[in-house]
Amino acid sequence: MSSEEGKLFVGGLNFNTDEQALEDHFSSFGPISEVVVVKDRETQRSRGFGFITFTNPEHASDAMRYGYGYGRSRDYSGRSQGGYDRYSGGNYRDNYDN
Repeated sequence: MSSEEGKLFVGGLNFNTDEQALEDHFSSFGPISEVVVVKDRETQRSRGFGFITFTNPEHASDAMRYGYGYGRSRDYSGRSQGGYDRYSGGNYRDNYDN
C-alpha cells in the first residue's frame, strides 16, 4: 500500500477541531493509522483542514461515499464556524461580510 492510499483530505474544519475529534468521528468507518490537523507554523492555530489515513483504503472509500473528505465542510468540534463549501456556490467571504 502506498502512503497515499486510504488518505482523505478533510476541509472546512472549525478552527477548534483537533486530531482527537477527527479520529473520534472517522473511526466509525474503520481503523485509522494517522490523523493530522494542519496548523499555522507560527501561531499553531488550525488552518481549517486536515488529513485522515485509514489502515485499509476501502474504509476511506466508505467514508467518501457518505460525503466526507475532499471539498465538504464539516464541524467536528460541536461548534459552528464560518467556512467555505465549494458545493454551495457561495463565497468564503459570505460569512464575514455581513
